[in-house]
This record gives sequence, C-alpha cells and structure tokens, in this order.
Amino acid sequence: MPVFDCEIQARLRDVNLGGHVDNVEALRVVDEARILFLRHARLDDRDGGALRDVPAHVSELVGSQRVDYHSEMRFVAFQPFLLRLWVSHVGRSSFAVSAELRVEAGHPPALSSESGLVLWDRETAAPWPVSDDVRRVLSSFDGPPVALRERPGG
Repeated sequence: MPVFDCEIQARLRDVNLGGHVDNVEALRVVDEARILFLRHARLDDRDGGALRDVPAHVSELVGSQRVDYHSEMRFVAFQPFLLRLWVSHVGRSSFAVSAELRVEAGHPPALSSESGLVLWDRETAAPWPVSDDVRRVLSSFDGPPVALRERPGG
C-alpha cells in the first residue's frame, strides 16, 4: 500500500503539566502532517502535495474527524513524531485521509485517526467535484480505512 511518511518535530508546547503530549496537540501534529501531505510534499517528482492540481480558489475543509489514542505519548527532546498517512476514500467532492502517529520506529501507533475532507469552492460557495487529475493522485495513495475502535452502543 503506498503511503506518505513524514516526521513532525515535537515541541515543548505540546507537553502538558503531567509530562505527556496533550491530546489536542497530538491532533495538531496529525493536522500538520496532513497539510504537508496534501499541499506541500514532493510526490511523483512534483511539488505541491496530493492536491497540487486543485485550483487556487478551492480549499479543503475538515468535515469529520475520528481519533483513537492507544498509548501515552511522552515528550522526548529532539525525537520527532513519525506519521504515516494514506487516502482511504475518494468520493464526488470529498475524501478521507487515514493516519497513524508513532513516537518511535517499530512501535505500534500511539494514535490512529481518519479525517473526512470536503473540497470547497470559495467562488461558488459549494463543494468542488474532484477532477480526474486530483482523483488520480489521491487514488495513488489508496488504502483501507484505519482501524478505529467501535463506538459504544454499536
């Protein structure tokens, strides 16, 4: 399965008074990796990320987000978080990005998440249909949805 791997440096502000990475800051790290993947990464020998062929007046909006925390994330100076992202769904004007965050190589994920994003045309104030070029790039990172725990009650 093709994936996007990156490192995001942990920062002192990520740590709460208990000495572990705050859950909101952990989600910020995932968000930073997703922005890198979608808008800035060098993919297929081209800059601009997976959404490089989206017009400038179209942006991605988070429509949903599920996060499971699997273990405590302690801050270790100069040790980056390791992230792996892939696209788990592409629809008409939306797509989903699955992610896993590890605190050390070879360890199981400390966090798993799936974000549903909508491509939004700011000129028309409506969803923007995924073009064939954008669908091709997103689909090149196709994989199964990340495994998330079942919600209580079904």
